[in-house]
Amino acid sequence: IIAKGEAEGRPWWAVATEFEREFGWAYDVLGCTRPTVEPRATGHVPEMIVLMEALIASGHAYAVGGDVYFDVRSFPDYGALSGQRPDEMQAAGDSAGDTRKRDPRDFALWKSAKAGEPSWPTPWGDGRPGWHLECSAMAGKYLGPAFDIHGGGLDLIFPHHENEIAQSRCAHGTDVMARYWMHNGFLQVEGRKMSKSEGNFVTIHELLETQTFGGRKWPG
Repeated sequence: IIAKGEAEGRPWWAVATEFEREFGWAYDVLGCTRPTVEPRATGHVPEMIVLMEALIASGHAYAVGGDVYFDVRSFPDYGALSGQRPDEMQAAGDSAGDTRKRDPRDFALWKSAKAGEPSWPTPWGDGRPGWHLECSAMAGKYLGPAFDIHGGGLDLIFPHHENEIAQSRCAHGTDVMARYWMHNGFLQVEGRKMSKSEGNFVTIHELLETQTFGGRKWPG
């Protein structure tokens, strides 16, 4: 979102709002009931701070240089969802050149502010949340410390869902974050995975308003 806004000369929030509206439009034209709650990560920084404070106080996270990291070694069940052994895992994606981490596998809960990026004040300095933290904070607020079903794509099992579990269970002291995990497979187009990088995707707008796919318009 940040990179797209910079490339187009627009503020990041304008880019986010545009796609929020597109998503809502798609729900409506396809006849889907909209979710009861559609929370924004940017509206839940206070909840993220509370979650990080709980993790730091219980020894599961630590702050260094304005960043806050989750200590993977503090959670024995890390890797259970994806069936991976922690001692065989690769380093987290942001570990290259970062010597402040206790372990290369530790992942960021909070990232210190960088020029040109949105930021919010916290006890550890201005910055923005890591990708995983915001999901645990919002799930905890609206669904509680443990809930029934968590869904997502197969590509989110590790590290995203694995990290969500670690954060939520350690912050709330629960045996589970979600009782059931349901992961959908990838959409296929002519035998290949549909993806932005492949360029083989079709938008809902194209299906409804043009004859790009199959030489006809398709009803919602």
